Amino acid sequence: MIKVKNLSKKYGNVPAVKNISFNVKEGSIYGFLGPNGAGKSTTMNMICGCLAITDGTVTVNGHDIVDEAVEAKACIGYLPEIPPLYPDMTVFEYLEFVAMAKGLRGEALYDDLSYCMDKTGITDVADRLIKNLSKGFKQRVGIAQAIVGDPHVVILDEPTVGLDPLQILEIRNLIKELGEEHTVIISSHILQEIEAVCDRVIMISKGRIVADAALADLTKNETLEQAFVRLAGESIDAGVAYATEIREEKLSQKEARRGKVKIITESKKGAAYYEEIYVDEEPEEKK
Repeated sequence: MIKVKNLSKKYGNVPAVKNISFNVKEGSIYGFLGPNGAGKSTTMNMICGCLAITDGTVTVNGHDIVDEAVEAKACIGYLPEIPPLYPDMTVFEYLEFVAMAKGLRGEALYDDLSYCMDKTGITDVADRLIKNLSKGFKQRVGIAQAIVGDPHVVILDEPTVGLDPLQILEIRNLIKELGEEHTVIISSHILQEIEAVCDRVIMISKGRIVADAALADLTKNETLEQAFVRLAGESIDAGVAYATEIREEKLSQKEARRGKVKIITESKKGAAYYEEIYVDEEPEEKK
């Protein structure tokens, strides 16, 4: 369903994701685990086509996310960590807008909206302004917009962040139901979240894949927490060390660039994919 091959992302010269490869098969719920700053959200955004790829490829249902962006994105429903909601719209108005943006029209559009609202339990609040909803209902609206158009893959980035325990249980049950009809990827650093709903786990640390296995296999001889600490770092906050490493590398690069001229050069993938080159003096053609 999704094939990620040699995927990398750099911010300037600082690597955030380092040459990772993995496959997501149809009909499973995948947990994408890692410490804060490990590269989870960056990877999710590249898979969805929301962030330019520095190197490597992503194909979704056979479509390249760069060369066949429209076809690839049509196969994906995405809920970012902060749901992309319009607070001054009603729930129905917002979902109608999303459906039309995805190309749905006429009877098919309203049948789809009815299904999505029923599936996510928001039919009773369809006429309420989004800004007046609780955090839990806003998350449900966010999930509803992700499944509008019946995408093959649903990607959820931290879907239960900020929810109370009852709301978390409700969203977990909803994700399990979605897994019966869609391939689901959940990005999270909450281990209980992954254990509760996922079949497989992809674990990333410091921009690299450190585990890609069935949850049952990964926890056969140890708990998921123990596996996480062993594979992803010395502590649950291993991402802090990585963030410090990145910050020190940035400072070092900044010092090395001092007094030099920056040139932006376009790569073979197009204007959105570029690299920065620093030279000691201004190029001849610019003098």
